[in-house]
Amino acid sequence: MPEHPVTPQDDDVSSFDIAVPDALRRPPPEDLVQTIKEYADKLAADGSSRGDLKVIARTIRELRYAFKVFAPYRRRRKVTVFGSARTPPEAPAYQEAVKLGKAFADAGWLVVTGAAMGIMEAGHVGAGREASMGLNIMLPFEQSANPVIAGDPKLVHMKYFFTRKLMFVKECDAVVCLPGGFGTLDEAMEVITLLQTGKRDMVPVVLLDPPGGKYWRRLDDFIHGELLAGQMISPEDLHLYKVCDDYQTAVQEVLGFFRVYHSMRYVKHQLVIRLNQPLAPELLAAINAEFSDLLVSGQFEQRPALPLEHDDPDLLSKPRLVCHFARRSFGRLRQLIDAINRGRVE
Repeated sequence: MPEHPVTPQDDDVSSFDIAVPDALRRPPPEDLVQTIKEYADKLAADGSSRGDLKVIARTIRELRYAFKVFAPYRRRRKVTVFGSARTPPEAPAYQEAVKLGKAFADAGWLVVTGAAMGIMEAGHVGAGREASMGLNIMLPFEQSANPVIAGDPKLVHMKYFFTRKLMFVKECDAVVCLPGGFGTLDEAMEVITLLQTGKRDMVPVVLLDPPGGKYWRRLDDFIHGELLAGQMISPEDLHLYKVCDDYQTAVQEVLGFFRVYHSMRYVKHQLVIRLNQPLAPELLAAINAEFSDLLVSGQFEQRPALPLEHDDPDLLSKPRLVCHFARRSFGRLRQLIDAINRGRVE
């Protein structure tokens, strides 16, 4: 099937009709749909310019279609891979990305990239077409879709970087960044910032150099020497990412993050950490002793699903660790998740 590049004049952002499984078709919350309509009317009443309205209309179109494409894969783990579009196939970083993509596909994960050439192509080459998803940005240069994902219904073309980055981060369970240019640095730092400020539920972030490479190691040195030394970040923020120089370590870091920890959500003022298995009483006691600084009040309690969680029936059987989290010091929250996965507090 030929690639269908999107233009701003298209009625939609793809030529594909995505089939969403019946199990995922839930009635939309009418209050939120009504809110969207009300704000559209307010934009008209405000006398918004045509340019402003075009931005909003295009944004809604892009996100609506991207949500539709990703909907059938919501229960499947996905890793977002960032890196330079200019990395040639013979480069060590390209080869490392190929191995990375294959390892994640072998583990049953989907590999999401920007769908262009370089590192993005390498991740898809390793994963193969069936395990690849793409979020391509429309640029007048160097950004056509790579041959692995071109023409695939799991490929979305987008005009705006901000909608594209939203999808990269919203839909992923992990982020791996290989060396790249301004865009890669922007993506890596934005993800870490979102984790640090609690604007994204916790996911593992790996900054992956090729074997012997120093691209991310030099950035890590800068972060330690300038940001940490200058007290611009806290020591626990360093736990929000990991630097390594081989793909196997990167894969182990990501898969190990979900060994016991499954996911998290907020239910009113409570943080609910879903688990793949219950915690031993000794570990729960150690967590309460070590991580009480994370709490507004009370303690960590192991509980079944809360009543308000019944909107997510597929996860109701999983045990929970529930607490009144202060919603700060998210680096410490990552340390808590690491302790849960290790089975001990260090």
